Amino acid sequence: MPELLRWDAPGPYEVVFSTRTGGVSEGPYESLNLGLLTADDPRHVAENRRILCSATGTDPSRLALNRQVHGATVNRARAGGREPRGDALWTEEACLPLLVLAADCIPVVLVRTDGEPALAVVHAGRLGILAGLLDAATRAIGGRLTAAIGPGAGPCCYEVGDDVAAEYRARFGGGIVRGRRLDLWGAAETALHEAGVERVHRFDRCTICDPVHFFSHRRDRGVTGRQGVLAVIRAADGQVRRARAADERTQPSS
Repeated sequence: MPELLRWDAPGPYEVVFSTRTGGVSEGPYESLNLGLLTADDPRHVAENRRILCSATGTDPSRLALNRQVHGATVNRARAGGREPRGDALWTEEACLPLLVLAADCIPVVLVRTDGEPALAVVHAGRLGILAGLLDAATRAIGGRLTAAIGPGAGPCCYEVGDDVAAEYRARFGGGIVRGRRLDLWGAAETALHEAGVERVHRFDRCTICDPVHFFSHRRDRGVTGRQGVLAVIRAADGQVRRARAADERTQPSS
């Protein structure tokens, strides 16, 4: 079974942040690598995604992802979707699992706590945070929101150059960089609060300094896997059956 970090989100939501344990990949991608855009065996990645979906009671055939590009684009998720370029997905649809991937960037999830359920998952990296990605994601779903910030490069390890430090100090104040180390968690939390998110839960798990539990692009010099966050709106009675029936109606005939 995979080792997952579960967030007890307020409302009808299932939210898990994955670690690198509990999958079938080997070598530098051992073991629960979720990233296809690596040199891992695609069959292993598909099985790892199936394992993650099984652990959360979701349908892997409905899994929605973006093609992540370190920007500020937010897309509405569609069942089985893979190709839109963007770094956040949102939905109001029950039984539609959303996944974003990361390997030092921060996976973030937002959930609506008033009105109809809605959620968004966000791949919040250094560039996306500065570009306003978290604000765009909050505006996409609206309402009263609560968020969780998952594992990513921590202020204990994340060293940046002078140009990056200057940009972040200009945007978030001098305390966001100490020495050469950037507090990406703190920047994400500040951006979320500025966007109107009422409560932010932080896991504060650094991917760089924990090779047992997490992949890290920086630590492993690019030869590594991907973890992420999977989130879904739980089904009311009968919604799973209706969602699958709708999917079948939209499939082309053979």
